[in-house]
This record gives sequence, C-alpha cells and structure tokens, in this order.
Amino acid sequence: MSGTAHAHLPAVVPEDVVLRHDWTLEEVRGLHELPLLELVYRAQTVHRATFGEHRVQLCSLLSIKTGGCPEDCAYCPQAARHHTGVSAEKLLSEEQVLAAARTARAAGATRFCMGAAWREVKDGPQFQEVLGMVRGVRALGMEACCTLGMLSESQAKQLAEAGLTAYNHNLDTSPEFYGEIISTRTYEDRLRTLRHVRAAGINVCSGGILGMGESVDDRCELLRTLANQPEHPESVPINALVAVAGTPLEHQKPVEPVEMVRAIATARILMPLAMVRRTWAPIFVWFLSLPS
Repeated sequence: MSGTAHAHLPAVVPEDVVLRHDWTLEEVRGLHELPLLELVYRAQTVHRATFGEHRVQLCSLLSIKTGGCPEDCAYCPQAARHHTGVSAEKLLSEEQVLAAARTARAAGATRFCMGAAWREVKDGPQFQEVLGMVRGVRALGMEACCTLGMLSESQAKQLAEAGLTAYNHNLDTSPEFYGEIISTRTYEDRLRTLRHVRAAGINVCSGGILGMGESVDDRCELLRTLANQPEHPESVPINALVAVAGTPLEHQKPVEPVEMVRAIATARILMPLAMVRRTWAPIFVWFLSLPS
C-alpha cells in the first residue's frame, strides 16, 4: 500500500504559479512585512490559483504514547524533566487507537494523526504495534499521519510499506534560535529525518511554532528553510505556542492574531502547493491557510 497519494493536493501546477527553492531571507522578510491587506491579497491569489474550492480538511490527533519524553523542548509539557503534571503512560493498544479513529471519522475527519512522546523510534515490538495502527487507519479509508520523533531510513521505509500518508516532524523555529529552545537534538537531526521520510515516498508534514520568544527574522528564516527544501513539504502546520505551567516558556505572552496572519500568508506564498495548516484558536484567516 502506497502512502503517497493525497486527494487534496493539486494534480498539476497552474501556469501562473511559480515554485521556488532559492528564497533569500531578505525576500521572505519583504513579503512578511508587506502592508497587511496587500499580503493577504497576494496569499489569497495564490490560494485561489492552487486550491480553487473553499473546503477544509478535518484532522484528528491522538496521543498514543503520552509523557516521559527524555528531550528538553522548552515548550513541551511531555518532557520528563518539566514539572507539568503530565505522567508517563504506556503505548495505547491498536484496538484503542482504531476505536478513536472510527470516532474521528464519524465526526468528519479524513486524516488521523498518531503522536508518541519519543525522542526517536526504536525497532522492536512497540514500533511493530505502530505499524499495525497505520495499517488499521488506512483500512478505515482515512489518511494516516504519525509523529514519533526521529526516524532511520529503514523505519521510514517500513512506515511507507504500512501505508503511512504523512509524517510530521517540525523544525520548530529558525536554525539560529533553535538552541534557545532545544539542546537534546540538533537542527540537522530534524532535517535528516525529513530526508528519510521524503526518500521513503511519504508526504512531509513540517512547520513550526510562533510565540517562543523568537524574532521576526527567526520566523522568516523558518519559513525560508522549509521553502528551500528540494521539495516543499506537502503540509506546513503553523502553530501558536500554548504556554503550559511548568515549562520554561510558561510566561510567554500569547501570539497576536495578526502575527499568525502574517506567518500563514507568507507560508502560502512561499509554498503554493502546500497545505498550510493552522493549529490555533479560530481566526478569520482560515481561507488563507486551508486547502480544498
């Protein structure tokens, strides 16, 4: 079973849409800082050219292994070293996961994502269980997505063979600001996993988080890094930090809606064929970010 098919992506690139992989930071910053309505207009123009209908894809995310993560991501309540009240739990059973997937399908979701609080995937019984979950979700007629941490080439191939549609592995922020947020894995570690996912024929889902104390240049550099990949990610989630008590970022102020608008609109222009996913409280720019 192939995991590459994606019913929501355009079959062909419209003639008036240019795909680039050589953006400079100055160019990206120039787009990001356009007068707001001009930026929104340009993003909407690209959106209409690539995703003509006004529909959204509903996705459901389930934590199949919660807490106890050995990493030190400053934003994450699942890190074992942070005192957030999140306890380490065992991997859910395939039966529990597929029951949740059926519920999500009944509620209108067409993609089901399974997340595990692991630094990296380890070969063994638990990984085999995850492969079974992927096969089960696909058998329900849903897209299957996983976010499990770092992957080896072999593991990516096994997920592809199981039918995985997409793999989520966010870059989180710019290379320059990354060390302020995480020290237990490198930026190159993240890029390597994306290469393994791409080589296996799985769709790439990769984006970042706004509101962690980064600068506007950091936000633009994150988007530039994603847009300058040899192939654009099929899916680009733009997240707003949820500041959780007990994490190092617990006192960060919420991201302003207009900051989300600018990031989403810039991402739409830089990566015309990507599904730019907005994961935040509802704001009025859903039509910029979500595809037909």
